[in-house]
Amino acid sequence: MFFFDVHTHFPGPQKNIISIVNEYPKDVSSNQHFSVGIHPRFISEEELEKEFQFLQKKINLKNCLAIGECGLDKLATTEYKTQLSVFKKHIEISEKHNKPLIIHCVRAYNDIINLKKMFNPKQPWIIHGFNKNHQIANDLIKNNIFLSFGNALSLNKKLQQIVKEIDSSKILLESDSSKKSIIDIYNTFASIKKQNINSVIEQINKNFNKIFTL
Repeated sequence: MFFFDVHTHFPGPQKNIISIVNEYPKDVSSNQHFSVGIHPRFISEEELEKEFQFLQKKINLKNCLAIGECGLDKLATTEYKTQLSVFKKHIEISEKHNKPLIIHCVRAYNDIINLKKMFNPKQPWIIHGFNKNHQIANDLIKNNIFLSFGNALSLNKKLQQIVKEIDSSKILLESDSSKKSIIDIYNTFASIKKQNINSVIEQINKNFNKIFTL
């Protein structure tokens, strides 16, 4: 029985936990499962060619499970046109290498949905750290995009209400940059849904295995 942490910034193997460690193209890869991508806030046009070269090398490692985090962020200083271009390249890489996409999104959900319709990808898309409203959650799920929830679940009452109402088959859990254990996040999720923890583990396990190949 495993707990799946779909997005974390803290490498380090833990008993009964399978984590996907977020890495950047120039990071030295660990022996753990990881995702790799260019974050929209850290795009450097001068370094892009080198970054994509590094990314291509890391994708071929057997413990690379996903592309990302990448995405769109309207609060970032990076020019939005450049963000769109870089994100589209990540989509193409995801499709070419048959790896799901882990997405960072700030105030750009309509654009994400429009790009999903435009590319019609075969690979699953995951919005990591989802922390918005019920309408956006429904729109994303309707477009077959998975939502990953983190420590905000224990703090945000509105987010808890959303989780109570949406379909668990489109949900994943993550620790992200929080020091809170993914097991605590699972327990918080189970409490919100009023479900037995074993039922939650089973459902997240099914969701994870639909998306990722270990």
